[in-house]
Amino acid sequence: MPDFEDAEREEQALKFAASFRDPHRALEFLTAWPDPRGAAALVRRRFDAIDGNCYWVLGPAAERLESTEPLAATLLYRRMIAFTLDRARSSRYGHAVRHLASCAWLARAIADWHGHVVHAEYVAGLRQRHGRKSGFWSRVDTG
Repeated sequence: MPDFEDAEREEQALKFAASFRDPHRALEFLTAWPDPRGAAALVRRRFDAIDGNCYWVLGPAAERLESTEPLAATLLYRRMIAFTLDRARSSRYGHAVRHLASCAWLARAIADWHGHVVHAEYVAGLRQRHGRKSGFWSRVDTG
């Protein structure tokens, strides 16, 4: 196939993947392809549909996006943190602490938060909503 047709078909395939009904499968495909820009756009566009319990997809996707799309990576980490704390999954606190540390590190590279709260405000909100989860905060405060 000529290069132009190849590129055109690839673009069609990526558009199809980005609009796939299940955002987790779409994210998995776009980060594996790799299409970090498309994956980041998917995260921003379908953020409310992303389930923080899908750590087997969100964790690897966030890691792949860290270097090129720090906001998207941060949003994925935040989804997993929220799931863990909202449902008091203490067995996942260690992971959530590491995700929060990743968010702090990534925040330095984010110039435009696209309407999402900056890291310090995010942490303050977590402390307000989940301040009694001492098993989590003791790990954050000593880490």
